[in-house]
Amino acid sequence: MRDSPITATVDFEADGVQHGFLRLPYSHDASAWGAIMIPVAVVKRGEGPTALLSGANHGDEYEGPIALFDLAARLDPADVAGRVILVPAMNYPAFRAARRTSPIDGGNLNRVFPGRPDGGVTEKIADYFQRVLLPMADLVLDIHAGGKTLEFVPFAAGHLLENKEQQDKAMAAVTAFAAPYSLMLLELDAVGMYDTAAEAMGKVFVSTELGGGGSATARTAAIAKRGVANVLKYAGILVGEPEAAASLRLDMPDSDCYVTSESAGLIEYCADLGEEVRAGDLLARIHDIERTGRPPVEYHARCDGVLIGRHFPGLIALGDPVGVIGVPA
Repeated sequence: MRDSPITATVDFEADGVQHGFLRLPYSHDASAWGAIMIPVAVVKRGEGPTALLSGANHGDEYEGPIALFDLAARLDPADVAGRVILVPAMNYPAFRAARRTSPIDGGNLNRVFPGRPDGGVTEKIADYFQRVLLPMADLVLDIHAGGKTLEFVPFAAGHLLENKEQQDKAMAAVTAFAAPYSLMLLELDAVGMYDTAAEAMGKVFVSTELGGGGSATARTAAIAKRGVANVLKYAGILVGEPEAAASLRLDMPDSDCYVTSESAGLIEYCADLGEEVRAGDLLARIHDIERTGRPPVEYHARCDGVLIGRHFPGLIALGDPVGVIGVPA
């Protein structure tokens, strides 16, 4: 396989603080010999574990970039034992365009791993993470939120893994993050995900969903900043103990935790995020917007639990998620 076309302007092995770019050549109408310059920071002191921290895997999710641009500006190598690699905006073209996917090739970075060095722009970014950055890491934190089309209660999450020691370490890191909710997340389709690629390498992987609606709040940004520091302390890279906070532990035992729309129209929620629901409870009504006089279609919870995710904003399409339910563990 050919080498990655991406080159780093930082030295990942050098002690100290470095701010630079992952330089991806990209020829286009406005710049024949141009490049996509993805910001990266490395903070290293001596030997120790490596944490790889990323945000904006999807470009319309902002808690990760807020927390990581902030941390990159103030992290002192004197406080570090090991190495921290920060990529605040993984899918930089999508981030600059305020889109979930890349405006260049339409690529969803979190669905194209392991990527290809000879593929499109998004595949090249995935390939660089797969073959260059992930092998350096002991712990990986990828900060997500709901973007423009979803809204969540703030949670950190791990996955059910065959390697139970790896799973336990990941869930310990999830607990250390100390989001208001901690979740064993059931993915509907994990093929091509960054999470899956990292976990297949045996990495301790933590993901989050910290809000949504295509923006960040003071609360969710603060949760992200505290969580990043807590995970670095958990890994022994920063001194001190993680800052404790109440976190409700949730599970997703099966696909009944997802309620999917089988109609389109105007959605009226009948339960709010964070509310307890029981199987059969009314979650939402979808009103026909093509004409008046038709009764709305009702959607009900399929299990007992907490409503942790919902569609955003008000108009919903066939196949969109109506609700996501977490079951107290």
